[in-house]
Amino acid sequence: MKTAHLQPADRPLTAADVPMQPASWDIWDKKYRLKAKNERPLDETIDGTCQRVARALAEVETTPELQERWYEKFLWALRHGAIPAGRIISNAGAWEHKPATSTINCTVSGAIQDSMDDILGKVHEAGLTLKAGCGIGYEFSTLRPRGAYVSGAGAYTSGPLSFMDIYDKMCFTVSSAGGRRGAQMGTFDIGHPDVMEFIRAKREAGRLRQFNLSLLITREFMEAVRHDTDWVLAFPLLAKEVEQDRIDVNDPERIVWREWPVTVGLIVNETGQAACKIYRKIRARRLWNAIMASTYDYAEPGFILIDEVNEMNNNWFCENIRASNPCGEQMLPPYGSCLLGSVNLTQFVQDPFTAQARFDWKIYREVVAIFTRMLDNVVEINGLPLEPQRREIADKRRHGMGYLGLGSTLTLLGMKYGSPESLTFTEKVTRELALTGWRTALELAQEKGPAPILEREFTVTVAMLRQRPEMARDGIQPGTRIKGKVLHARYSRYMQRIAEIDADLTAKLAEVGARFTHHTSIAPTGTIALSLANNASNGIEPSFAHHYFRNVIRPGKKSKEKVDVFSFELLAYRHLINPRAIPNAESDEERLPEVFITADDVTPHQHVDIQAAAQKWIDSSISKTANVPPDFPYEDFKNIYFYAYEQGLKGCTTFRFNPEAFQGVLVKEQDLANTCYRFVLEDGSEIEVKGNEEIEYDGEVHTAANLFDAIKEGYYGKF
Repeated sequence: MKTAHLQPADRPLTAADVPMQPASWDIWDKKYRLKAKNERPLDETIDGTCQRVARALAEVETTPELQERWYEKFLWALRHGAIPAGRIISNAGAWEHKPATSTINCTVSGAIQDSMDDILGKVHEAGLTLKAGCGIGYEFSTLRPRGAYVSGAGAYTSGPLSFMDIYDKMCFTVSSAGGRRGAQMGTFDIGHPDVMEFIRAKREAGRLRQFNLSLLITREFMEAVRHDTDWVLAFPLLAKEVEQDRIDVNDPERIVWREWPVTVGLIVNETGQAACKIYRKIRARRLWNAIMASTYDYAEPGFILIDEVNEMNNNWFCENIRASNPCGEQMLPPYGSCLLGSVNLTQFVQDPFTAQARFDWKIYREVVAIFTRMLDNVVEINGLPLEPQRREIADKRRHGMGYLGLGSTLTLLGMKYGSPESLTFTEKVTRELALTGWRTALELAQEKGPAPILEREFTVTVAMLRQRPEMARDGIQPGTRIKGKVLHARYSRYMQRIAEIDADLTAKLAEVGARFTHHTSIAPTGTIALSLANNASNGIEPSFAHHYFRNVIRPGKKSKEKVDVFSFELLAYRHLINPRAIPNAESDEERLPEVFITADDVTPHQHVDIQAAAQKWIDSSISKTANVPPDFPYEDFKNIYFYAYEQGLKGCTTFRFNPEAFQGVLVKEQDLANTCYRFVLEDGSEIEVKGNEEIEYDGEVHTAANLFDAIKEGYYGKF
């Protein structure tokens, strides 16, 4: 027999009533709670953390009256589902105790020039950025391929992968602020001669483990795969090389013209393309199969559809994007920075698990509007360590507001993740996030002024007219001077989509300008979802499982620690409906409703469909992983990526549990129990244990899986 908790008749049941689980309290205490040097807590409660953050962001306002008014509103929003990103939660209002930290999660390095001076200079900049608590991304395909001649050194280069190793070791060494180890993304062009080495880099145990890796995939390459044609691997020639070696740049057997992010010292044609030396040709499908095999076995490299990224970029007229933050939800220009925040969707569900379950759209819009101002205020207290970073964020004021708990919310509302009704809800909740944000952007611009770059004038070029032929139809010619706010609101592909819903809004934005150039992205939200959202599902994902383990880093512990966690929707169902319910129960008294599905129950195509429904209204990007079971057929797996391309996504990432390659952050007991690990002892003998068994080693108790991973990957004892 099922039991239900009693509530006053005039008050609907809400997901906000669910008590926090111990793991969530623990992560808040270890990662986000402000403490003095002697570890004395300064935030007494989670609400105390919210008060600190609300006060710090409200103090940006210009008068005491405005500061007090917005402190109350910010605190209300934080109590009703607004969750700023981890760097804001950890560092806002904490400068007396950690003055050298930043409130910014996402940065991208300046373009790495092909010289030893600049490569090492960017290492130094990256070290300062990681020390401030920020993640950072880089593009490494600007570096010449292995074996290319370096005339200044009179020698041959070791190639970009060897320099990536330097960045990797630096990141491992620099412990970033707030007890948070550094995070990096390395991107690489699909046409670079060393692309195969990049694809296979992580097959070597312990190599580039401080990096996520993603390929910059072009439409040209995807069509070459589709039609099974040759693919050219090439790298730009310096103008002086062309002159010295008397190279004919019009010879199609030796030269191909391509877009390139750095053109200083190169031969460039009238459309801005650089002359690139052809190193070799490879069948596109052979390269594609290498990518797919690596992704199937190692979950990397990721897949960034860079043409779609730049086509849909709101700042299309002044940026060429080639890199992303470590998780891929923020595609940024050189020295680009972005602050993040997520709205916890579970908090707006009333009467969950009932026929009357509904989403409170009114309160949701109010939270988003206030949260938009809150995130905009973070720009003034960014704490970024480099002047180019501070200049970039002040000029464009971009932020990335998204949401977390989508999978949990769908379950609370009685929808299955990936079903037609879930796609409709996903598009609506994302569209409302976007429209509310851009309406607030107009109000803030009228009150405080637009982003400075939108008041700047830009000279229209032939290349711009080729990108936006409608400008020519509007009578705009090369050489015309147009303000950024017009190019942004009227001619960006994303804002044209907003205009289909609210044309008056975009017309006013073209006249006044927006307070910021970008408003939305969906982050993975791993630890804030686990801690402050009581383990609501991460970002846009379904719940990984309803009872599982999370591997967390503990300072001083020599391997990762396994933490027992429950999904938010399971806790809610137990608290509100049936306290005896458990996953995979056989008895009716303990069984969960069929709507309780997990990541493994969602097909890869459903993952892509959910992402596509949201991407339509997200102006930056989405961090999303399609989980596939270990025995998922390889041929079907390959089709996921082509489907993502055809659906117009900006990127795609998959994960298949493969204990021979690595140990994931989220782990199910069944996977651990089904995996055996072999350890070789000092006397040469071997022992074999299951992944979920505990081993006493070096004075500590470890799970077999985490100990094996720490030793194999080289991080044992280094946390």
